[in-house]
Amino acid sequence: MAIGSLARRKASTILSSRYLKYSFSLSRGYASGSDENDVVVIGGGPGGYVAAIKAAQLGLKTTCIEKRGTLGGTCLNVGCIPSKALLHSSHMYHEAQHSFASHGVKFSSVEVDLPAMMAQKDKAVAGLTRGIEGLFKKNKVNYVKGYGKFLSPSEVSVDTVEGGNTIVKGKNIIIATGSDVKSLPGLTIDEKRIVSSTGALALTEIPKKLVVIGAGYIGLEMGSVWARLGSEVTVVEFASDIVPTMDGEVRKQFQRSLEKQKMKFMLKTKVVSVDTVGDSVKLTLEPAAGGEQTTLEADVVLVSAGRVPFTSGLGLDKIGVETDKAGRILVNERFASNVPGVYAIGDVIPGPMLAHKAEEDGVACVEFIAGKEGHVDYDLVPGVCYTHPEVASVGKTEEQVKALGVDYRVGKFPFLANSRAKAIDDAEGIVKVIAEKGTDKILGVHIMSSNAGELIHEAVLAMNYGASSEDIARTCHAHPTMSEALKEAAMATYDKPIHM
Repeated sequence: MAIGSLARRKASTILSSRYLKYSFSLSRGYASGSDENDVVVIGGGPGGYVAAIKAAQLGLKTTCIEKRGTLGGTCLNVGCIPSKALLHSSHMYHEAQHSFASHGVKFSSVEVDLPAMMAQKDKAVAGLTRGIEGLFKKNKVNYVKGYGKFLSPSEVSVDTVEGGNTIVKGKNIIIATGSDVKSLPGLTIDEKRIVSSTGALALTEIPKKLVVIGAGYIGLEMGSVWARLGSEVTVVEFASDIVPTMDGEVRKQFQRSLEKQKMKFMLKTKVVSVDTVGDSVKLTLEPAAGGEQTTLEADVVLVSAGRVPFTSGLGLDKIGVETDKAGRILVNERFASNVPGVYAIGDVIPGPMLAHKAEEDGVACVEFIAGKEGHVDYDLVPGVCYTHPEVASVGKTEEQVKALGVDYRVGKFPFLANSRAKAIDDAEGIVKVIAEKGTDKILGVHIMSSNAGELIHEAVLAMNYGASSEDIARTCHAHPTMSEALKEAAMATYDKPIHM
């Protein structure tokens, strides 16, 4: 039996050196006064509000500034949470249409009540935002609603949502302003016919034809929602593949699955122009490499070409905070910028633009400010595409491992051979485990299945402790569960699976 590497590693930050520039010591100084905060957080999204709560829990006087007027940032208000609500509701509708009868549940008709679906989504969002405000009160975090901008490295001027202005002082200021939708030349987002993910979450009727520009996680998720509800969805992508960061083998299976759900893909295709004259939107397209132009009509166009750091209007240039060409704030291993006392976390710094990554940044940053040690490993941040089936991954893809020149082994197990998946008639997908050949250390895990976003965390935990594929394979898994597919894939990596 292989001995797993389960010893707890020393708490330390393991941020990739390619993300870091500065390496000076932590500074706490600048302002003074009885009304001064130990920590001021600009931004109340997943990174910001978590940082504020953690700072208060560590005994630091804390103020959080949020321009939206509701906490939770893009993720909670117009991103992760409302999209998952609509994904779930639309999946229920799709199941009622296509799957219930085979399980013996029959009815004469089923229809979509879009206003009710949107109301359920809004209810979930409202409840969660109020919950964060409750956590602020519980932890004694001061909450200022307004747009903050730097007056100095220790002072933030806030134009409040009520129309006034206030100055917030802090020994340490954390920038957690998140990201915004990346615009495309020649496209004006009006959130009616040409929409961002925000507008796609609030359509008042189901478009007959929807074109999604960009085949990343957000575009595929929102395209999936409206395809389930009856839209004819076409995804236009400049690159040669959907979700280029995904493992190639899994990505191909994923695309085939979406195509079976009647989503169409136009890869290696560039949007040249968009015409909104008349009742429909007309897109002019051409091959990415150049060539003959074609046109495509839609009722709604979703622009989902990525996100960019949101730092405009913060006055970073005024205090001398350095950024890279992409507009990201450069920080050291303690999340400190080049300006003493000013820190940055989440989407405004290099690394995955994910809510859970921002949360980890926030906790670690505040721990450093409090004189403790923080810990974030960007190589072990899981990613999930919440379509059906879901696709989740952690670590390296097979392509990345090959590029590094590492000798490796791959173990795979299909959910068609998993008892629980077969029993519930939801057996589309695969688990893929990649391990170093000499040591059997797990390098990456990729799962495409129902609830892959939940299943991936066993792999995340295993990799955080340097486990081998044999460690997972020799761990008893309850039967029948979907998680047994990961056990079998691990068995296939170092030896042979039982049920295939």
